[in-house]
Amino acid sequence: MAPLLAIAHRAGNDVTGLRAALDAGVDLVEADIHLFRGALEVRHLKTLGPQLLWDKWELARRRDTTLPVLGEILTAADGDARLMLDLKGPAAALAPKVAALLREVAPRAPITVCTKHWRMLDSFEDPVRRVLSASNRLSLRRLRARLRRQPEYGVSVRRELLTPAVVAELRESVQTVMVWPVDTPEALAHARSLDVTAVISKNLPSSRTSSHPANHVPPARPAPPRARTSRPPRAAPACGALRVDQGFRRRSRAKGRGLEIKSRPFALDRRKSP
Repeated sequence: MAPLLAIAHRAGNDVTGLRAALDAGVDLVEADIHLFRGALEVRHLKTLGPQLLWDKWELARRRDTTLPVLGEILTAADGDARLMLDLKGPAAALAPKVAALLREVAPRAPITVCTKHWRMLDSFEDPVRRVLSASNRLSLRRLRARLRRQPEYGVSVRRELLTPAVVAELRESVQTVMVWPVDTPEALAHARSLDVTAVISKNLPSSRTSSHPANHVPPARPAPPRARTSRPPRAAPACGALRVDQGFRRRSRAKGRGLEIKSRPFALDRRKSP
């Protein structure tokens, strides 16, 4: 059985994690690239307005977070081509800016570029390795149809979507079939049974360095909502019966003084029963 390529998930999102993963000998180090106000930021967290960053169970302020830019990551790699840049978001200017920077800083490096927005890959030429990503069944169907017309270097697909037959079909058109997430021994065994060529994992021995800034503290999980006690529903009146209220106080018209309780049927119930 051929060995699987090991891709360190998110390890390239800061310089420390990048160097640790490269020194450990992984095959590729993934870095998430976002375009924000003209800057190529390297981060997994998504934006929540101009001042906040978020992910599942995480919230951080921009002013308290140090985010590297792609130029710093390329400089830290020092010519090592074991980078996989995952282009995030639909910004039209993202891919051209990344491609221009790669031509300037690493013109001959076979760096891997991956994205769910496949049109972005048109901005990249050899020696960049283009990888098309699919995260749901619809995009996987579109991916298979595209590869029948146009082979590519590689694909990155959510592991649960694949079967051995689909992987065999993909490998006829691409060199590399990556799957994610592969963070447990069970997931790794499943990936091997699919006969893929690469796994993307955040739990590789080389990628255990946290990709969050040192001063980032994840917020506490919100408390579960307080349970509400429900009252039993009121019994409905029998069909056709006249409902009578509990009476209300009114002055006696005869004597003009004193209070008495009289029962009155509701106006809507004055009709006769059928």
